[in-house]
Amino acid sequence: MHKAPRTISAVLTPLAYLARRWTPSPRTVRRAAFAALLMSVAIVVTGGAVRLTGSGLGCDTWPKCTDDSLVATPEQGLHGAIEFGNRMLTYVLSAAVGWCILAARSAKPWRRSLTRLGWLQFAIVLANAVLGGITVMTGLNPYSVAGHFLLATALISVTVVTWHRTGEGDAPTRPRVPAPVRKLSWALLATTAVLIAAGTVVTGSGPHAGDSSEIKRMPLDWEATAHVHAIAAWLVCALAVAMWLVLRVVDAPEDTRARARDLLVVLLAQGAVGYVQFFTDLPEVLVAAHMLGSCLVWIAVLRVALSLRERPHLPAGAPAPAEASLSAA
Repeated sequence: MHKAPRTISAVLTPLAYLARRWTPSPRTVRRAAFAALLMSVAIVVTGGAVRLTGSGLGCDTWPKCTDDSLVATPEQGLHGAIEFGNRMLTYVLSAAVGWCILAARSAKPWRRSLTRLGWLQFAIVLANAVLGGITVMTGLNPYSVAGHFLLATALISVTVVTWHRTGEGDAPTRPRVPAPVRKLSWALLATTAVLIAAGTVVTGSGPHAGDSSEIKRMPLDWEATAHVHAIAAWLVCALAVAMWLVLRVVDAPEDTRARARDLLVVLLAQGAVGYVQFFTDLPEVLVAAHMLGSCLVWIAVLRVALSLRERPHLPAGAPAPAEASLSAA
């Protein structure tokens, strides 16, 4: 009488069924998390390539490429192939996120926090796919395009946290630096988020609309928004320098100081690309490099913030904090 429920459980929970038969190593779990991070950056860069080549409406409908075809047709030419290729890359991203979920669920012991982060990645991918369809159906509305990029940045945030958490335990967090330094990291995070959001406004009011046809842009002066973006960038640089200096003063751990140094290097390169593209009328290659730099800056800022605290590994057999609270309840 007890066999039927077990069979039903195996059918209804395939992840649990797989977990009983596969135990990935910690290295495999970490590689799966990194693959999701890598693909979340790749989808941003290839999406930028779609816009910069004027292929934003290469497939003029969604979810199909044309009213009569799921795939790009010869009549759509190179633009159709580029846009359809970017859509297909979403499936590669989904596969990477799926691998992350499977690896996290099958690891022993099962770390529910990693599994939840994996499912959050999947939810963001799904939401951004829908928003991408809305973007196409609204003729590359600049506000929709900006939201599409910001959701992609949110995905990068979750994949970075997931990757970082694979190298930690599940014990409660412990600070590695004094409280004022952690507050400085929050200021750095918030200012960088404003910088990235301002960058989408520059894009929305700038010349690269994403398609060769006349597409409505944000009703803002492009050069003025670029100057505001530059001011935010200088503020981020000032906070990053302050973070680097403060970490040295408080004798922070070596890996934390290394993360702050990496951030300064990425900011220097991103700033150089930004000013060169501004004074050379936004060549497509430099705009693409700047989009990649935006991802790398955000990743570097997140890694600095995450390195300011630690989560030790729990003793063998000890329940995770969430599990312990459930048991107590």
